Amino acid sequence: MPGSNYKRKRIVSFPRMGNIHIPICALLKEMNAEIILAPPNNKQALTIGTRYSPETMCLPYKMNLGNYIQALDQGANILLMFQAPGTCRLGNYAKMAEMKLKELGYDFEMIVFDLYGGKFKEIVNKFSRATDNKSITRAVKGIKICLAKFNALDKIEKELFYLRPREKNFGEAEKIYNKGRNLINKAQNTGEVKAAVDQTMAEYKQVYIDKSKEILRIYLTGEFFVLLDPFVNMDIEKELGRLGAEVDRQIMLSEWMGQSLIPKWLRKKETHKERATRTAKRYMTRIIGGECIESVGDAVYAAEKKLDGVVHATPFNCIPEIMSQCILPHISRKEEIPVISLLVDEHTGKAGLITRLEAFIDLMNRNRREFRHCEPKTPADVC
Repeated sequence: MPGSNYKRKRIVSFPRMGNIHIPICALLKEMNAEIILAPPNNKQALTIGTRYSPETMCLPYKMNLGNYIQALDQGANILLMFQAPGTCRLGNYAKMAEMKLKELGYDFEMIVFDLYGGKFKEIVNKFSRATDNKSITRAVKGIKICLAKFNALDKIEKELFYLRPREKNFGEAEKIYNKGRNLINKAQNTGEVKAAVDQTMAEYKQVYIDKSKEILRIYLTGEFFVLLDPFVNMDIEKELGRLGAEVDRQIMLSEWMGQSLIPKWLRKKETHKERATRTAKRYMTRIIGGECIESVGDAVYAAEKKLDGVVHATPFNCIPEIMSQCILPHISRKEEIPVISLLVDEHTGKAGLITRLEAFIDLMNRNRREFRHCEPKTPADVC
């Protein structure tokens, strides 16, 4: 692309989303890239993004745009973005953001990754273009440590999900998790990544838990950006843990990114999307974009696994999730599992969100007590 900025040193940035910066920065650094990141998602980024976004756009777009403006103001000149197919407007976000940022006077290059349909070679080529590093060896080595960090972050986070509702001193496990996350971020190779995970898991064993406590088990599903970013979802996993529920988040960073970085022939098990497509068949027969079919399939799968409930979190006005939101009440009745949909935008207040979660927890506890009371003692005993 023409333009004075592209002849200068390439300084790379990308949108913030939970912990995604840790493995992606590891990949870019392995390719000798200079990186400038916006601060972790916060109110300021949302305010900036909202100011320059169409009113009806969903929250992830507004956060991404705010991140870009913050990074560009710090000197970034290469912006990375991914796109998606189907009815999700994410496929147009890169073009829309690029047009708006050019209109605001910024000089940069936008590099777009097709994470849902792109080939491995194309992904490598895009990173090479972003960093101006043509070494395939460096790219493959970067992807290797990137995937190692994705898997490591998910491993220590899943253990945190287990400990949160059971720990005697709430918040103790999260301190260990934050320390482990920092160790993974600093790790220079896969050996150091493994050591960071081993140290974190060993420290988790020192957390005193109440093994006799009755714990609710919940699937957390919905739109990936909302699920993966604590600022956007207002620490929903932490709040559910405080209320005595073990969260099983259905979209984890390693699988979400691994579907693009790991060739299909190397995958050893059914992916989340493949499972969801299979379990959703009674209610939805094809993928329509976004995480719609995952939300539907996850709710059915939760019922099959006899979980206590499903929390569906999504941005307000998200087109695919509007479709799943219409189907979920029917699944709840048909499959006999409580489901709640939580919509978030820049106007959502945390107090209202917590109130709805508390009511949902009460509902699931009541369902469990009634089931225990009505559980047949013999095949002839039916409540």
